[in-house]
Amino acid sequence: MSTSDKEVSSTGKAWWIWCLGVAFVVFLFSFQTGYGIVSGSVQEAVGLTVVQVSTIAAVYTWAFAIFQFFGGALLDRLGARKVLPISIGLVVLGVFVFANAKSYEMLLLSQVILAIGSCTGFVGAGYIGGQWFGMAKFSFMFGLVQMIAALTSAISQNVFEYGLGQMDWRSLFNLFGTIGIGLLVLGAIYIRNPRPVEPPADTSGDGFFLSVIKGMAEVAKVPHVWVASISGAFMFGAMLSLGVVWMPKLMAVHGLTPTMATLGASMLWLGLAVGSPVVTKWSDQVRRRKLPMIVGAAVQLACLVALLYVSSLGSGALLGLCFLFGFANAAHMLSFSTAADVVKPFQIGTSAAIVNGIMFILGGVLISRPGVRIGMGMETGVEPGLAIAQYAALPLLVALALALVIVLFMKETYPAK
Repeated sequence: MSTSDKEVSSTGKAWWIWCLGVAFVVFLFSFQTGYGIVSGSVQEAVGLTVVQVSTIAAVYTWAFAIFQFFGGALLDRLGARKVLPISIGLVVLGVFVFANAKSYEMLLLSQVILAIGSCTGFVGAGYIGGQWFGMAKFSFMFGLVQMIAALTSAISQNVFEYGLGQMDWRSLFNLFGTIGIGLLVLGAIYIRNPRPVEPPADTSGDGFFLSVIKGMAEVAKVPHVWVASISGAFMFGAMLSLGVVWMPKLMAVHGLTPTMATLGASMLWLGLAVGSPVVTKWSDQVRRRKLPMIVGAAVQLACLVALLYVSSLGSGALLGLCFLFGFANAAHMLSFSTAADVVKPFQIGTSAAIVNGIMFILGGVLISRPGVRIGMGMETGVEPGLAIAQYAALPLLVALALALVIVLFMKETYPAK
């Protein structure tokens, strides 16, 4: 770390600005979790079909995936001060449009607005950590962001469920949007880079957005960025699939009560929260990216095999395996670090956005595949219970096995200095 980096990171100002960036991530994750809780109430209030409810979620997913790729490039060229307050404002606007929507079309519009604003959330918090604490701490600071995001996923569902018991869903999300206004004000006042942003000089005469696209293309030309993105996407995609949808169902197959089955999914996120700072710190201590990623992929694969093929596990062992899977999944955070290692300093945000975008896209695919295979298995006569779970989870096993193979042959990128 340079002298200037040390001076910047030694101040409380750096931590305050980083906390505001992380608060934006918490705000985003809380809304995403909250939608799952209130979707039934929204369906009834607006008169939606089941297909329309799923379409609303899909519109957010794909709009976010598209705009995600531009978010990092905008941060690289404009800096946090010009980008993140606008992003926060768009998300707050999207929350209010959602809370007061009276039609299917307004709900769709809210999801597009939310997706545009959200595209710089997670990446933006990582970007702030790298800018204010120096690239020597980029990996660890990004791990802390993921720790807090995972904790949010573990607890915000319960918070929204409690809130929905106290008021209707429109009042709940209007209150949530009001909290966002406070975050917007603080972000507009305080969020900034530690020094003026100096993007590469553009001598081609291209317009701003064309130069952004060219910058993305330049980063995408680096083969290792794709290696990092795909390996991380396979690992996090499996985590997303299990944590969002399938782990409670797998726990139920093992005979756990609904409450314990839901706890199993929470243990995944709790494990990720604990593991994110630990694994990234280990990477910095041993000065390796490859070794922690190999260990993480291998442990995840072993845990999932045990969860699927060992039928005599007790509830304690099952919950322990869920926690260990989540802990090991923190290795996917090193995909951001190893991608950042091989690009120029002014391309860090772009590389993080590409990695995160690919993770998000593949995660959506892996969420859907077990459900498809359950239908296929039932049609072909696969026995219900653990047998159908094994059949359905095959894409997740393949994804983790591919992640392990990729990182085994991945080059080591930890900086020499």
